[in-house]
Amino acid sequence: MTTRRDVALAGHLGDERTARAGVESVDPAVRATALGALERLGHLDDGDLVRAFADASPIVRRRAAEIAATHPGVDLRPLLDDDDPFVVEMAAWSCGEHEAVEDPTLLRLIELATGHGEPLVREAAVAALGAIGDERGLPAILHGTTDKPAIRRRAVIALTPFDGPEVDAALERALSDRDWQVRQAAEELGRDDD
Repeated sequence: MTTRRDVALAGHLGDERTARAGVESVDPAVRATALGALERLGHLDDGDLVRAFADASPIVRRRAAEIAATHPGVDLRPLLDDDDPFVVEMAAWSCGEHEAVEDPTLLRLIELATGHGEPLVREAAVAALGAIGDERGLPAILHGTTDKPAIRRRAVIALTPFDGPEVDAALERALSDRDWQVRQAAEELGRDDD
């Protein structure tokens, strides 16, 4: 039986056969490790990732979402609708790493940023919208400046690529936010403009 250690070592030793065997393991931790090993070896293709998106385990789907950050051709929308919020969070983060997404993905990120029940998902979606920099995401980022402290801080940072009176007003409000990290982020953005 292929162990997680075997698969992890295979990724460092150039052993694609053992890494591939890990993808078929009954243990989700081994399958997730196998994805990373294959990526390290340069033998994980987009099809492998898409298959992992349908894995029964959220551990595997989350790892696949993380790796997908370096695979801009992979459509992350299926994971943006996942039942597990930690999978959705990672998928949103990966979308931001792509820096350009298709319209349906952008619209889903906007929905997640403004309406998902899990704060980590809203935070990741706000960050992704800032990284993408599409004006259509600005209202969702501005909405994030009124959310929980971690999301407000992330939203302030996500405003970086945007200009306009509503952005200036949000940054001005953030300078007097009750959370020091939000204030600090707004102060740093103000210094960058000088």
